[in-house]
Amino acid sequence: MKVKTILVSQPEPKMENSPYSKLIDKEKVKVDFRPFIHVEGVDAKNVRQQKIDLKDYSAIILTSRNAVDHYFRIAEEMRFKVPDSMKYFCQSEAVAYYLQKYVVYRKRKIYVGKRLFSELVPLIKKYKDEKFFLPSSDVLKPTVPDTLDTLGISWQRGIFYKTVISDLSDLRDVYYDVLVFFSPSGIESLLHNFPDFEQNDTRIAVFGNSTVNAATGAGLRIDIKAPTPETPSMTMALQKYITSVNK
Repeated sequence: MKVKTILVSQPEPKMENSPYSKLIDKEKVKVDFRPFIHVEGVDAKNVRQQKIDLKDYSAIILTSRNAVDHYFRIAEEMRFKVPDSMKYFCQSEAVAYYLQKYVVYRKRKIYVGKRLFSELVPLIKKYKDEKFFLPSSDVLKPTVPDTLDTLGISWQRGIFYKTVISDLSDLRDVYYDVLVFFSPSGIESLLHNFPDFEQNDTRIAVFGNSTVNAATGAGLRIDIKAPTPETPSMTMALQKYITSVNK
């Protein structure tokens, strides 16, 4: 079965020359983007009910751009002026770069990991006397709190936003050759929106072990998997598969 249409369960990349653009040009396939899940912020009242007072913390751990947006949103709602002395521990360069939307970068104390949360640990250890705050979603990988607990630091988590299943009812009669998933929440959204979903000839592409487990647990057949040593990105995995079946 040749591949002509692909649905990616994420927002469309904002950069012009994204890897998907190259895939479209090279393989002459149609790629649509549609977030299967979206984020909704909680309000300041909800945060107060979590017994959180932002002035109690001297350091913020930021694992994503959503965490950045919703920390500063809540700070504004609670009329909390984030002090210049605040230390920011960013999981990746992308998160640190995004922080510039809210703070003057060169005037702040910003510590940056490489990509994985574990790579942030040595930096947190250096400042173990700080009072750390982790703004997060209601869905959080257990490795994050587990890791922080082992460090013997003072820290608290606050749920500042929630992962919500998107309404996909308009896609009921639309068919794609390949569906691409990057999280267990995406799989959950598919089955929530289409409880009678039958895979048949639809190919399922998944990224990451947790997504693999969610897909197989839901009884789906996985046809394309990333990352692998040969195909470290999803677009590379799609490219390899399409090349083999569209001969």
